[in-house]
Amino acid sequence: MKFISTSALSKTIGISSKELFQKLQEAGLIERKAEDWVLTTQGESAGGKMMNHPKFGQYVTWPEDFNPDAAGSTKQKATLTSTKVGSNFGLSAQRMNSIFSELGWIAKNTVLGGGWDLTDSGKRVGGAQVESSNGFPYVIWPENITANKWLLDSINAATGTSYAQVVETSAFELDTDEFRKKHPANYRTQDGHRVRSRAEAMIDDYLYTNGIAHAYEKRLPILDHEVISDFYIPEGRVYIEFWGMEENEQYRDRKLKKLEIYRSNDIKLIEMNNQDLERLDDVLPVMLRKHGVRIG
Repeated sequence: MKFISTSALSKTIGISSKELFQKLQEAGLIERKAEDWVLTTQGESAGGKMMNHPKFGQYVTWPEDFNPDAAGSTKQKATLTSTKVGSNFGLSAQRMNSIFSELGWIAKNTVLGGGWDLTDSGKRVGGAQVESSNGFPYVIWPENITANKWLLDSINAATGTSYAQVVETSAFELDTDEFRKKHPANYRTQDGHRVRSRAEAMIDDYLYTNGIAHAYEKRLPILDHEVISDFYIPEGRVYIEFWGMEENEQYRDRKLKKLEIYRSNDIKLIEMNNQDLERLDDVLPVMLRKHGVRIG
């Protein structure tokens, strides 16, 4: 199959190169990275390929019979800014971006010193990367994002307001099994959390006494599984799992499934075990700093 550049494709289908690049971006097939256009995951699935020119570097190509309208028709176009999403819930754009960031869907652009970059998790829920007139990146979202289960849960938690939603039962509910019923949260920590083991209490107390904001038993922001972490640190967008019952076969199986979910969804994770507890003050700070979490 012959592949041609985006500019060549624009001539084939009879529209300007600028118009085609905009169409492909709005369809979520390409995105802007610095001065270059690159394929998204959806763009690769639609048939696009990145090619390398010895003089001009990488560029996007398409099958010569590629139809951008057909490729983008199955995907709801991303059109809502954070301001428009926030208006549905009475929240500012700044507050919405904070919630999107906590979900791991966007990350602050540290190169330009402003703006937001779309993450792989954000792409999975339909976000698209765009660029403002002043050159700073930001993210737009499909209209159905306002009914997204994980977004609604996060808004509920952040505002204390309940929003009606219709949620399908997950096909794989890893953390709603008998294990949780057998291990009630009977340990009270210094910050008032109730946790399920002495080990979790030690970790929670360390985070609290060192001024590290954290959540206990927070759901992972993924759509196809119901998974609950031990701890979540918003500053580094990193989760903590303590593995304490690995002599139990059912527990080991559960651990392996959770690890695969963390890995396949590119979610940052700190793993801890009983040996780590013996030198918690030495081990945990090192792990947290690796993820940009400030101590004390």
